[in-house]
Amino acid sequence: MGDAAGRIAALLTQALDVPPPLRIRAWDGSEAGPPDAPALVIRDRRALRRVLWRPDEVGLARGWVAGEIDVEGDLYEVMARFTRLGDQVDMTAKAPSALRRLSRLRDRHVRRVVREAVSLSGLGPPPKPPREEARSLRGGVHSMRRDRQAISHHYDVGNAFYGMVLGESMVYSCAYFAAPHAPLAEAQRDKLDLVCRKLGLRAGQRLLDVGCGWGSMALHAARTYGVEVVGVTLSGEQATYARKRVAEAGLADRVDIRLQDYRQVKDGPFDAISSVGMAEHVGSAEYRTYAHELHGLLRPGGRLLNHQISRRPVEGPYEVDPFIAAYVFPDGELSPVGTTVSILEDAGFEVRDVQSIREHYALTLRHWVGNLERNWDRAVRLTSPGRARVWRLYMAASAIAFEQNRIGVNQVLAVRTPASGESGLPLTREDWLFGDTLQK
Repeated sequence: MGDAAGRIAALLTQALDVPPPLRIRAWDGSEAGPPDAPALVIRDRRALRRVLWRPDEVGLARGWVAGEIDVEGDLYEVMARFTRLGDQVDMTAKAPSALRRLSRLRDRHVRRVVREAVSLSGLGPPPKPPREEARSLRGGVHSMRRDRQAISHHYDVGNAFYGMVLGESMVYSCAYFAAPHAPLAEAQRDKLDLVCRKLGLRAGQRLLDVGCGWGSMALHAARTYGVEVVGVTLSGEQATYARKRVAEAGLADRVDIRLQDYRQVKDGPFDAISSVGMAEHVGSAEYRTYAHELHGLLRPGGRLLNHQISRRPVEGPYEVDPFIAAYVFPDGELSPVGTTVSILEDAGFEVRDVQSIREHYALTLRHWVGNLERNWDRAVRLTSPGRARVWRLYMAASAIAFEQNRIGVNQVLAVRTPASGESGLPLTREDWLFGDTLQK
């Protein structure tokens, strides 16, 4: 038996100035590291060559997607240890990732580290990336054409696959748990109802659901509150599925699902707008357009509920996570909640309420990962081994990020307050959240 694992552990210790927090098992059967720790399994030395040619999260992700890298033990614990390792080596949000440090070592280390890495990985050109990597998108960033391509990459991977991961609710956004162990379907229903109550929906009103997904919000609002709904999505598979659900529910006269960009909606005004888990796709360059478009689509006194993942503020330029950009959400961006609030206000909205539900998203993601793991063989059949591995990694890593307060999620309630200053909101928060007068 060789000692590839010991050499890898030594290489990482030299590069990062701290020993790796995981046990390493290499392709030659060797092991190194704490015996009671979860194991990072490197099945093929080609994974090291990927990282050597691309020393960042994308290089590592390519090995994971290809099945050359795996984890033995608790995946959440592995993610948590990786993030703690980042803290140990003093990686602030603007500093290079742990992997990129390998390419920025002090000169006296470079030759030795590179020579050892090449010896371990074997000589050769960069391996071809796994096919699940986002294809090259065409058109200007956040143009309508390119946004359709980006949305299709993430969402048009099969409704059966999403149904298996999301469960019966078919809601792909943070649920709202009345108790930590509440069933996911119940928590998703409570989230949809929380949005409807914040919007103050009443029978006969018009609701625009931006990024309507598979139609769950539109169906809940129409069925429970008696409103007319226009739902828009850029995903063809979502639109087809949502229309089928609407027809089966007998609500086709009240719910209109469109394959349409929000920038193309011209039949306002609406009494309320829900945007749940969609604004992350808008991008900083288009966010002011987003805010102004939605403001213009509301009648005076109308409400917007913007439900959006946020990041922590950082100094200097913001860098999109390269793994997420390459494999999960191409062109997606996160903004601090303060930036979101400021842009909504600049567009003319009066922001009336901001609620952080960060812990709820961690719980939601753990449900989704559990669904995926319990149905792993079916997930692979419905998509591919690489696609299933991407989803498992990004959802588990995201759960840890929410739990550790590295990212958050917020519901921002804003009103297009008329010149009279009458917002239409009851005097107390309890009244507009729980008052019986808001229920149908």
